[in-house]
Amino acid sequence: MIHLRTAEEMNVIARGGAIIAGLLEELPSQIRPGLSTAALDAFCERYIVSHEGAVPAFKGLYGFAGSVCVSLNEEVVHGIPSSKRVLAEGDIVSVDVGVRLDGWCSDSAWTFPVGQVSQEARSLLDVTERALGAAVEAALPGRHVGDIGAAVVRTVEGAGYGIIRELVGHGIGRDVHEEPQVPNVGRPGHGPLLREGMVLAIEPMLAAGSPGIRTLRDGWTVVTADGSLSAHFEHTIGITARRPRVLTALGQTVGMESGGWVLEAAPNAG
Repeated sequence: MIHLRTAEEMNVIARGGAIIAGLLEELPSQIRPGLSTAALDAFCERYIVSHEGAVPAFKGLYGFAGSVCVSLNEEVVHGIPSSKRVLAEGDIVSVDVGVRLDGWCSDSAWTFPVGQVSQEARSLLDVTERALGAAVEAALPGRHVGDIGAAVVRTVEGAGYGIIRELVGHGIGRDVHEEPQVPNVGRPGHGPLLREGMVLAIEPMLAAGSPGIRTLRDGWTVVTADGSLSAHFEHTIGITARRPRVLTALGQTVGMESGGWVLEAAPNAG
């Protein structure tokens, strides 16, 4: 069932989204070589719960152990935070964050460079972020879900990257995952009708090589089948009469300082 949300309900989702936005703005100054993904996860959890009533929406969801998903390099999504997984110069790291606040969920992801990265990595990040922007702009009432995926395809076409087809965006609201599914490929005018009041998590995922994926033995971490780099960018958006409303926009005012936290590097990290 596809739910339509009121403006007031979108406002509550946006409050949670502002917490995510503030967190994602903090991360570039924190992410560095030598940091474990467990330390990154702990920082994110502290930031989220420092806001009254907010909790990590992913912690315990379907049995997931972390507060956020931290995915490195060839890891597309659902990387499990670990003290043994340590960031290195030249890595790229995706941080996928969910917040539950006052019974409503918001969801966003961003992929960050770790120190100086290759031109290949920078180009992949740039194209994936632009694909997200194009997909969001396509989410207008009267269009269809297929228009969102078509916008991703148009943006990526000719860049030489693979669009991950087996993983999709989704509706979001009282639950993290709701209807409809929002694929990153599509044809204009096809799929469910986009209507005012729909709230969607749009999340293009690209691979520098083949779009094929596989899941590791941990049952969670999804990686590119050929080991190529992958990037993931995501916003929660609300469909309004005039234009899409980004409910997790970077640059929103959170209303609370980070407290100057600094993440600790992993012990004995080189």
